[in-house]
Amino acid sequence: MSLLTVGSVAFDKLETPFGKTDKIIGGAATYITLAASYFTKENNLVGIVGGDFPMEMIKSLNDHGVDTEGLEVDEEGKTFFWWGRYHNDMNSRDTIETQLNVLDGYEPVIPDGYQNCDFLMLGNMVPAVQHATLKKFNKRPKFVILDTMNLWMDVAMDDLKAVISEIDCLTINDSEARQLSGEYSLRKAAKVILEMGPQTLIIKKGEHGALLFQGDKIFFCPALPLEDVFDPTGAGDTFAGGFVGYLAKTNDTSFDNMKRGLIYGSAMASFCVEKFGTERIQNLTQKEIDARVMEFVQLASFELS
Repeated sequence: MSLLTVGSVAFDKLETPFGKTDKIIGGAATYITLAASYFTKENNLVGIVGGDFPMEMIKSLNDHGVDTEGLEVDEEGKTFFWWGRYHNDMNSRDTIETQLNVLDGYEPVIPDGYQNCDFLMLGNMVPAVQHATLKKFNKRPKFVILDTMNLWMDVAMDDLKAVISEIDCLTINDSEARQLSGEYSLRKAAKVILEMGPQTLIIKKGEHGALLFQGDKIFFCPALPLEDVFDPTGAGDTFAGGFVGYLAKTNDTSFDNMKRGLIYGSAMASFCVEKFGTERIQNLTQKEIDARVMEFVQLASFELS
């Protein structure tokens, strides 16, 4: 089934305990569509870049089967830029510089060919823009998943709650879940958030795995202990891309299939952190993905004697 991702395509500059980069390709939609490309063949992208964005990266997305008709190029503008420095624990980071550039005031345009998408992934953006984007469809997509962050809870909570009330699935991390709900217990937080509208909630816990909530049902996917973690940037978006890409491939949004999607999403995220930026997820094989998924399955399974 067809998947449309609306989100940022960007430049990142990264510093971690293991090294640093100059400007490299990043952005939520970049990670999401690259991860999803290993699962679904109808993989469309809406976003905006400046005239400084390398055409070879757009070609790389196309080579992965990503349709970029909806990627606007503002030849006079500059691409969104984020510069961050990670602490030794790799779970916390400082933003050194952010340049909105072409994202400032951007309103996504949905090409006619994307109007009938089955799955819609709204990457982290201004909540009002996410909401306006959702209203641009002649027919509501079958399944709408949204990602957000604590910034919007600080400065645009009402707008965020408005768009959350109209989606099917929300993905946030554990601290964001607590802030959004006002509850410390993640189980209580999930109950509050699900009452806001979405039927499904995914709470990402980084190196500690991810939780899936739907009604009274809960599933936990552990994180794979990795020997090398170079860069966590984009891991959450890669997770989302693997998850929604798997759902689009199987055209199955049942809770049991979402559990499988959580495993595939976690597997894709585990690849992402092994190299800087998108390097690792641009060069995967199906054999590698299948082997990594089996590692997760074996990690999570046990028998009671």
